[in-house]
Amino acid sequence: MLTWGKYSISKWNVNTLSLLSASSGKTAVRSTTQMKMLYLERRSPKKTEQQNRRTSLPSMKRALAVIPLSLAATATLLYGVASLIGFVEQETSSSRPSPPPVVEEPSQPENAIALASPSPHWNVQDPKLLALYPIAGDKAGGCCQPNLGLDDRLWGENGDKAQLLQAIDYSLRYLNSEAAAKVYRDYPIAGVTQERVLRSLQRFRELLMAASSAAELQQLVRGEFTFYQAVGIGPVRQGEVLFTAYFEPIYQGSRTRTAEYRYPLYGRPADLDRWQRPHPARGELEGKDGLQTHPKLQGLELFWLRDRLEAYLIHIQGSAQLQLTDGTETSVGYAGNVRQNYTSIGKELVEDGKLTLEEATMPGILAYFQQYPAQMDEYVPRDRSFVFFRETGGAPATGSIGVPLTADRAIATDKSLMPPGAIALIHAPLPVVGNDGQLQEQIISRYVLDQDTGGAIQGPGRVDYFVGSGKEAGDRAGVTRHLGQMYYLLLNEPTNS
Repeated sequence: MLTWGKYSISKWNVNTLSLLSASSGKTAVRSTTQMKMLYLERRSPKKTEQQNRRTSLPSMKRALAVIPLSLAATATLLYGVASLIGFVEQETSSSRPSPPPVVEEPSQPENAIALASPSPHWNVQDPKLLALYPIAGDKAGGCCQPNLGLDDRLWGENGDKAQLLQAIDYSLRYLNSEAAAKVYRDYPIAGVTQERVLRSLQRFRELLMAASSAAELQQLVRGEFTFYQAVGIGPVRQGEVLFTAYFEPIYQGSRTRTAEYRYPLYGRPADLDRWQRPHPARGELEGKDGLQTHPKLQGLELFWLRDRLEAYLIHIQGSAQLQLTDGTETSVGYAGNVRQNYTSIGKELVEDGKLTLEEATMPGILAYFQQYPAQMDEYVPRDRSFVFFRETGGAPATGSIGVPLTADRAIATDKSLMPPGAIALIHAPLPVVGNDGQLQEQIISRYVLDQDTGGAIQGPGRVDYFVGSGKEAGDRAGVTRHLGQMYYLLLNEPTNS
């Protein structure tokens, strides 16, 4: 694990985002930039109220570099990168934003495995093209992806079949709820209904239980399901989806303020919905140094952190596990936010000439603030957004549909476009831990459940992949920024003969 001063690279939730010559915003892309930059991308914490929100993102013709470092280590959370340093501004509001611009040319790590990309099955010029396009299961992937749907993680000594079954049961619980019924009433893609998504997941569970190998499951699924492919990033990248990863950080904290633990996390004000607009911004709520408390927040302190940047990163990630000074452990989760735009600190450092694009990596940003700690008082308040939390008692990370997230089996997508709770198949080169304990890149096919969302995850060309909690998860998340494909699996419709 690389260390930078008192920070470890694996401590961050990082998403790589490509901002250079791209027109997208954090939108999704915890993407990457052709200059190998790392930008901490802000995850709008898992919030059910934000499920139906779309934010209009400014066209992204500024550079979004990405942070391929891991907040994960940070216990951290964002091994997916794309926020702190992402060149994007976004509004955290519960209103439904307009569709975000697309990312035209996201870059991947220099040595990324080249993934064969089948020609799109759709008319790329169709102005009515929706986010998902149905393809017969036996035609998905074309001739160049014979391993599509071959999920070799399910069987073997370290297989996670039981974990996938549990994740499926979480989604089934959601799909049987009134909340799901309400969402699917307005779902924009014909043929994708609550009833069909539910039946499809139930049938997939049956096939998973019956299959004795990855190859058998692959054959069964391709025979019974229609693959609804995400149409991808845009005209230049038809069918290609930018994958980033995120995780849950682990930090030291205290229930009381001390000389060491000075930076608070706040609970949600009871009258937040009645606050006059515009809401106070970060600088007004906590001061330039992060140590002041606005009258509206007095008495709402939940926990104190000993490092200002750690406290700020929890705002970016939306949740964290806390190891308290009294020897107990607990956790915090998202409870609300002010209606203010998010601004990337990395972008600000580059625009002010403090860092070059090449230097604006996660280690570069950490090193900068280590050398010039007083500069945090200048740059952190430039992010006007501010998040409130609730104690969750050590509960696992929870997705926007209200269910626990399962490591390597849950994804976050734009819920204004993608079907919540549904079973999906992702196919992409992603970093995994090899037998030697080192990270290595492999093309994987993995069955996952769509159970989460994020403010920066917008459009049909973005997926954020949940890799768990702690250092290893953080390390993986920090280097995840790859192009691949994603398909939702729905049972074939009966044909009239």
